[in-house]
Amino acid sequence: MKTAEPLSGAAARVARALLEAGPSTAPALAAQLGLTGTAVRRHLDHLVATGNVTVSERAPFGPAAGRGQSRGRGRPAKIYALNGTGRDSFEASYDDLAVGALRFLRETGGDDAVAAFAKHRVNELERRYAAVMSASDVETRIAELAKSLSADGFAASVADTPVGATVQMCQHHCPVGHVASEFPELCDAEADAFSRLLGVHVTRLATIAAGDGICTTLVPTFKRDDASPRSTATTMEVSA
Repeated sequence: MKTAEPLSGAAARVARALLEAGPSTAPALAAQLGLTGTAVRRHLDHLVATGNVTVSERAPFGPAAGRGQSRGRGRPAKIYALNGTGRDSFEASYDDLAVGALRFLRETGGDDAVAAFAKHRVNELERRYAAVMSASDVETRIAELAKSLSADGFAASVADTPVGATVQMCQHHCPVGHVASEFPELCDAEADAFSRLLGVHVTRLATIAAGDGICTTLVPTFKRDDASPRSTATTMEVSA
């Protein structure tokens, strides 16, 4: 899952220079970019602080591995390298690859194969969330679920509704929204998992994949006798 925030401005230029040239010193980057050494070091410090770049006295790999040697007397030059988080902030074709794979699955196995994949994908998420959702009351479990979703990049929150004994759980971001727009089975499987995790009958009101601003799920805050581990994961139109 790609969750890194995209970089912008001069910091993005410095990061891209590291992406293209590999591990480098600040003076080498300054010469490459036509910036002052002070400016480059400021952006590098920011990239290190935000977890996008690592710094050491020796390059971890590649042709820059010898650049960290001491030049006569004095300390070795610092070598800056883009790490996995930094690389994830740049463009990638993960969504296109996923869509292509699911289209192939549908062509070769039909709609049932896509639905089976969606259920398989959500099973791992459900197992992880169930391990940290220890509360017995529904309201606390909803808060626990929203926290777990936020940790996975869904930016979830919980809000009261005018309807008694219900809340709305909102997901303000969807890491797989582009894929789910063509394969809503992913949304359906996710809502089914919410029902099982919360032990109540949830209703999906809106989804980012369907073009809505946020994903909204209506959740009753009390358990009914007939609340079974199933979901009314039907996407309904809501007024703006």
